[in-house]
Amino acid sequence: MRSIWKGDLSFGLVNVPVKVYSATESHDRSSHQVDASDGTRIRYRRVREGTDTEVEFASIANSYESESGEPVILTKDDLAQLPVTRSPEIAILEFVPIDQVDPIYFDKPYYLEPSSKSPKAYVLLAKALERTERLAIANFTLRNKTRLAALRVIDGVMTLQTLLWPDEVRVPDFAFQSADVQIRDAELDMAASLIETMASDFDPSQFEDTYQIELAKLIEAKAGGGDAFVEPEAKPEDDGDDEVADLLAALRASVKDRAAG
Repeated sequence: MRSIWKGDLSFGLVNVPVKVYSATESHDRSSHQVDASDGTRIRYRRVREGTDTEVEFASIANSYESESGEPVILTKDDLAQLPVTRSPEIAILEFVPIDQVDPIYFDKPYYLEPSSKSPKAYVLLAKALERTERLAIANFTLRNKTRLAALRVIDGVMTLQTLLWPDEVRVPDFAFQSADVQIRDAELDMAASLIETMASDFDPSQFEDTYQIELAKLIEAKAGGGDAFVEPEAKPEDDGDDEVADLLAALRASVKDRAAG
């Protein structure tokens, strides 16, 4: 792996030099957009609106709207003046219980590797986080943007998980939330029983990306001039009238099927 950033992880008066690595990578098949009629590549150009004049990437700026509604153009040099863009620090702000950070806030994960001659301070912080069962909440700047992040330990490696800002998480507002839905005890007991029959420890290696597997089959079939899949028969639409009446029966059947399996 190649590091994407270097900085200092700081808490109190302790600084831990680290290298930052992206913890994930895409396994999607690479592709190009083409004209469906003959496979000619499709290219995109950056042109001035209303003309065919192409604009060099270095000459492109960003236009923002001021509070009064006026457009404000900021160049890359303007944005580079922001004080936060020059900080190489991952500053730990506080330590919180693990269960207080809802996973809905989790965004992109990064691995941290100690970059000093001795990894002692790094290992000490990692072990302390594990012992106290807490996350470190930190902020830092990556690619000219201030990020909020949770620092946690995965297999002995400190992992920096960027967090969404509070105003980036939408508040759910659906009609069913205020509806008076009646749940019978028998239905709840049977649903809980079904959950117990399907209970397990999470092992991500048990799962596979079905879309990518089927996509590979389709690509190879098309390359050989054949068809990869047979179109399934259309199922009659369910109008949902019997959904409530059949719910308990469906739950019972599901539990029975799991038990038999």
